Amino acid sequence: MSMIDKWNPLRFSPMWDPFREIEEMRNQFSRLLGEQVPLRRSGGSEKLELTEWLPPVDITEDSKEYTIKAELPGLTKENVKVTVEDGVLGITGERKEEKEEKDKKHHRIERSYGSFRRSFTLPQDSSGEKITADFKDGVLKVHLPKDQTAKPKSVEVKVD
Repeated sequence: MSMIDKWNPLRFSPMWDPFREIEEMRNQFSRLLGEQVPLRRSGGSEKLELTEWLPPVDITEDSKEYTIKAELPGLTKENVKVTVEDGVLGITGERKEEKEEKDKKHHRIERSYGSFRRSFTLPQDSSGEKITADFKDGVLKVHLPKDQTAKPKSVEVKVD
């Protein structure tokens, strides 16, 4: 037996799967960052890990307002709450897991369930007093009007 054969990791682990090790490292890194992936492989099968999820958002601005659009499929406006506190806009909610019916067998579950919270610091040229929101087709739109009195003023300085 050569020196290479003695230290070959495959010799000690005949079922070595490099993809499984990469996935385990990714999961460990995600946990370190406070995130988790919804699916976990185990022996070739996939299992659901209930985790918190973060709905994706778009933030846009025009001359009158900021708009935050959050994708919340499967939720109703009763499942979502928008708050403003200490200069921070908060969007919270929960998507409940569907219960498995006795006559149905789930083969794959990729959608995330659980509660979520997204927080955004209000821009300086806005206030939380006039915020409005609407919810339609699984999309929450939060309208944050710009405060004309809070806009920065431009002052011309003459240099001699």
